[in-house]
Amino acid sequence: MGKHLLLLGLLLSLPLITAWTVVNCLVTEGSQLPLVSRYTLLCHLDTSLSLFASCSSVTNLTQVLETVPPSVEGLCLSGSISVLPPDAFSHFPGLKVLGLNLHFTQLLPGALRGLEQLRRLTFLGRHTDFLYLPPDAFGNLSSLQYLTFSGPCLDGSLGVRLPPGLQLLAVTHSCLQNVGVLADIFPDLVLASSSGDAWALDTLDLSFNKRLNITSPGALPGLQLRTLHLDHTNTEVAAVAELGLQRLDALSAKKTGMAQLPVGVIAHFGLQELHLGLTQIGRIAPEALASCHSLKSLDLKSSRLIDLPPGFLAAMPSLQTLKLTINQQQIAMLCMNGTGAESGLWALDLSNNGLYTMFPDTFSCLPHLRELLLQGNQLFHLDGQVFQGLRRLQTLDLSRNPLAALGKGWLGSLPALTTLNLLDTQIVLSSAWDFWGPERLNNLRLRLLSGPPRMLSLPVGLASLELHAVSGMKPWKLVTDVLPVLQTLTLKGWGLQLGVQNISKIFPALHQLSLLGNSLEALCSQDTSHFFLWQLPGLKQLNVKGDGHNLRPCCITGLPSLRELKLQLLQSRARPRPVRLEELVGELPMLEVLQLEHTGLETLSAAAFQGLRSLQILVLGWENGLVLDGSLQEHSPQMPQYMYFLTSSLACQCANAWVGPWLERSPRTYVHITTHQLCQPEAGGHSNRPLFPFLWSHCPQTLGLELFLGSSALLLLLISLAFLQATRNWIVYLKALFRAWLQGLRGQRSEGKRFLYDVFLSHCRQDQGWVVRELLPALEGCPPVGWGLRVCLPERDFEPGKDVADNVADSMVGSRITICVLSQQALCTPRCLLELRLATSLLLAAPYLPALLLVFLEPISRHQLPRYHRLAWLLRRGDYHMWPREDERKDDFWAWLGRRLGQPG
Repeated sequence: MGKHLLLLGLLLSLPLITAWTVVNCLVTEGSQLPLVSRYTLLCHLDTSLSLFASCSSVTNLTQVLETVPPSVEGLCLSGSISVLPPDAFSHFPGLKVLGLNLHFTQLLPGALRGLEQLRRLTFLGRHTDFLYLPPDAFGNLSSLQYLTFSGPCLDGSLGVRLPPGLQLLAVTHSCLQNVGVLADIFPDLVLASSSGDAWALDTLDLSFNKRLNITSPGALPGLQLRTLHLDHTNTEVAAVAELGLQRLDALSAKKTGMAQLPVGVIAHFGLQELHLGLTQIGRIAPEALASCHSLKSLDLKSSRLIDLPPGFLAAMPSLQTLKLTINQQQIAMLCMNGTGAESGLWALDLSNNGLYTMFPDTFSCLPHLRELLLQGNQLFHLDGQVFQGLRRLQTLDLSRNPLAALGKGWLGSLPALTTLNLLDTQIVLSSAWDFWGPERLNNLRLRLLSGPPRMLSLPVGLASLELHAVSGMKPWKLVTDVLPVLQTLTLKGWGLQLGVQNISKIFPALHQLSLLGNSLEALCSQDTSHFFLWQLPGLKQLNVKGDGHNLRPCCITGLPSLRELKLQLLQSRARPRPVRLEELVGELPMLEVLQLEHTGLETLSAAAFQGLRSLQILVLGWENGLVLDGSLQEHSPQMPQYMYFLTSSLACQCANAWVGPWLERSPRTYVHITTHQLCQPEAGGHSNRPLFPFLWSHCPQTLGLELFLGSSALLLLLISLAFLQATRNWIVYLKALFRAWLQGLRGQRSEGKRFLYDVFLSHCRQDQGWVVRELLPALEGCPPVGWGLRVCLPERDFEPGKDVADNVADSMVGSRITICVLSQQALCTPRCLLELRLATSLLLAAPYLPALLLVFLEPISRHQLPRYHRLAWLLRRGDYHMWPREDERKDDFWAWLGRRLGQPG
């Protein structure tokens, strides 16, 4: 409810004549950032923000910021400007997060003035960019806690003062070579000789500076740090002890080429955390352990370790977290070190180590262990005594192991277990395999193997369950009568047999359901009464992901409590077909968020939103060639408040021409559409033009609508002109109809006497080349090349000085057959429209049977034809034909035209 009030207040604060759609910007509420986060720029995303805007292709900062709502609390800008001017963001006093990827070279004094609430500031750029900061660049940012420079070089800046409340300073991916340069750029980092007070930072991040080398001993004297990041640098980590730091609690030096533990640094600072992933350590010398007693967390991921020295855990009595993932250990003998001492370790990661076996007392010295990760190994058998003594273990991950045999009562020694992952294993479950032992197990992930259908017994206290089934297997039957607290259920493949009779009793508390990689045949069944999904009235979140083989759309409907719905890959890759939104979703009265990706969606119309009365957010990803039906204009007040077309494109069709003016005047709905969408101007062309300008220039009805809405004076003028034009047309129609009736009374039955011409040819100036080159030689040419007919061409045969409307009426009445050559250009020509309407009226009024033939030079929608329903009623199926582009099909066209003109051959 809070977010709705926020949006309402925002919309009321915007002038009604301005655009709610922000050009080149994506605007969203902070709580909905996870929906669009992967489509935003490299900028910190804070879900606590009330409103967030991310703008790209910024070249005029003032112009872009004028379109951004002033109430935004998060702003991320990407583009190219040379200088950041003073008071650049003075209209955003509530800004809390600001990210700038603008490649500017200079920050003028006062550029960040007025941002007293700013908490996080990020400068992004290339490592070749130089950024010059004035000394007081951040002087007024009293609330700033996080300051990041990722990319630009700061070597030309000197004496920049830091805000007193700063917690994190990051200078990454830059040209920094000497840590001592930091003291020149930010003198606050070193001990002030006058006051003797030391500066304290929570984090100093110098990662990804490829040329960084600590060459200045005592470069940062007196600085107090909790964490120092030197990841992906060429720094000699041992030199950190000589920087003059007064305090350092945690050091991260991943991928630094280190070959041994930095025991000097550990001992010097009494380090509590050490992260050394992606290094070349290989072996740890026993004498190195004497300096590690202060460590609480040690990360040795992918450090080429083969084994651990005796007394490894005993040497680190304070160690709580140990990560040994992706190493070369073949056995885990942590506790077989001869000391018999217990360790206080809480979390142990032994994943992806190629472990083949586990001895019964492997973890005997770890009674305090809460988390054990063993995924990605080669474990085939686990003895029932392997986990003996782990009575406090809460999380156990055995996924991606070829486990096939489990000792009897293997979970009996894990009474505190809450999370168990057995995905991608070969464990054969049986009805007797009832998870005996863990009484608090509430998160279970299982893989069901193929074979004869079996019974599955589950713990009744589960709150989250994920089941993966092998393709083509017969479903298992659930033995458990009720899972009273299960809230999250994930089914990958139809591996569980669920009936509609008792589904609501089995899952009375189910709120979130994911159906992944399924064929969805049952979901798409016309007889939905036999599918369990529709018997879950309390379901709030649903995620449906197909397997790319579904031949028809699946309609999700009839879920009264559903709040969020995500649909992905719901059509066949081999035989894709376009679908309408109403084919995917039906009556969902409480739905607030709808996400669609790769569903084949082609059309959005007002009918799709009739059953989505509470929809607030629509996210469309990877849906191409979308057509927004004109009915959405009238339905606009009931449309979602946010519509995101992310990596999706609108079709380059006149049916979308109304969208541009509507976006500029939509008072309620925010719509994000990427502005770089292009149209191909003509078949075979090589140049592209922006979507909306192209549609405006090629779809005159859109320009007329824009002018119609422009001003009341122009509105009256257009109405007057339309009335006069209509009166003129009626006079022409009446004159033509009277002449046709009079000729009928005179009984001029002879075709040669009645008609001055055989064919009246209607076409526009743009199609004249085709008429002269293709059609006229066949009509007027001498046999056998042509048919020798008398053709009336308006440009050639109209009587000079006579009114155009009279010429059209007389020539059409005096012709045996009327041929209308139709194209997009012809339907935009007033004279061609007049000739088509008059020919249609003659079909109704003439006492003889005149002929009207339509030749289409390109595909034209029926809705573009004037009085389409009358034409469809009067014309026979053989009265119209499409001009083929392929030479081999042109003979069929000439044969059709010859038959309709009554010519031989």
